[in-house]
Amino acid sequence: MIGILIGIAVLMILAYRGWSIIWVAPIAAGVVALTGGLDLLDAYAGTYMSGFVDFAKQWFPVFMLGAIFGKLMEDTRMAATIAVTLTKVIGSKRAILGVLLATSVLTYGGVSLFVVVFAVYPLALALFREANLTRRLLPPTIALGAFTFTMAAIPGNPQIQNLIPTTHFNTTAAAGPIMGSVAAIVIAGGGYAYLRWRENQLSSRGEFFTEPKDKQIIDHENDRLPNFFLSIIPLLIVLVTLNLFGWHIIVALITGIVAIMLFNTHRWRKFVTSLNSGASGSVLAIINTSAAVGFGTVVQAVPAFDRLVNSLLSLGGNPLISLAIATNVMAGATGSGSGGIAITLEALGEQYYNLALETGLNPEALHRIATLSGGGLDALPHNGAVITLLVVTGLTHKESYKDIFVVAVLIPIVATVVAIAMASMGLV
Repeated sequence: MIGILIGIAVLMILAYRGWSIIWVAPIAAGVVALTGGLDLLDAYAGTYMSGFVDFAKQWFPVFMLGAIFGKLMEDTRMAATIAVTLTKVIGSKRAILGVLLATSVLTYGGVSLFVVVFAVYPLALALFREANLTRRLLPPTIALGAFTFTMAAIPGNPQIQNLIPTTHFNTTAAAGPIMGSVAAIVIAGGGYAYLRWRENQLSSRGEFFTEPKDKQIIDHENDRLPNFFLSIIPLLIVLVTLNLFGWHIIVALITGIVAIMLFNTHRWRKFVTSLNSGASGSVLAIINTSAAVGFGTVVQAVPAFDRLVNSLLSLGGNPLISLAIATNVMAGATGSGSGGIAITLEALGEQYYNLALETGLNPEALHRIATLSGGGLDALPHNGAVITLLVVTGLTHKESYKDIFVVAVLIPIVATVVAIAMASMGLV
């Protein structure tokens, strides 16, 4: 048991220091294997790689198609059109709300979190400049819209974090509509209220907008952007075919990709570049997550794992609580929401599903709690999306992470508690 805890600590500490999880995860798995009495070579070549390959085999098409969909949205300027239109409608006086809505629409429509950061940042910067708001609030605003409720809470979203539980609990992407919607309101409403409070606080201290050191910012004001209504159709196609028609996510994403191409035939010469870039970008994402899952597979193989499972399942009270704790711990350890969800459900999904069938607990509640919990401690300082966000915005952890922590870690955990309370009352 101590070996499992040491392995998780090694994974978390080294990942926090910025070391790639691709090679950190095997080291952490080796610690678990050695302390758990497994043969080191067999644990790596057999157990670890089995978990790694199985996850990649199951989810690589979704990662790849999702990345291609997002890259095409970016390169055809459709993502920029949606962001520009929404921010103009909201106006510069409500810059935080405008950025929040733009990021939320893109993320809920299936655009990759990383693509959203790059697509929205130039527009967000222009809005904050016009409203004279300090740039240190830019990262938490984008994080709130892209990394939280649209990814984990709102039912029906096509992000990978919301899809992984479907294979373990026999649910759909729209699982837990009531508890998920309420959790989304808690996260979005609480986060927005906090950011407005911080805006007033920082303004009263005399902190206002300052130009970034790198002023090579894309200006969409005079660009010829695609039509807004055409731009939003691919997002709607993915959402409608996935949730209303019940199509498989792979088919839904392919349909969305085809729609983007049909609406931008004049850009056909650039399609191959976008396809190549999206596909290449998806490889690193799937390998990172698969590495984390491989670690979880080794943890499952040691004898102490059964004791750990029994400890979690015997916490007493609502099993949703132990599921939330386990998922948050794994998401925090790996710095990945999808990785944390995958590890936890690969290890414990079957036990929780059987427990739900035995006790009458709605599996949809398990789905939504797992997804929400993957969007809690995942956003610790070593999270890849957090690091990318800070690099793109030109800010540091010291300047902005405290606010990111509140909107992307603390408030989502509170929302998870609210969702567990609702599920306990039968409001799923």
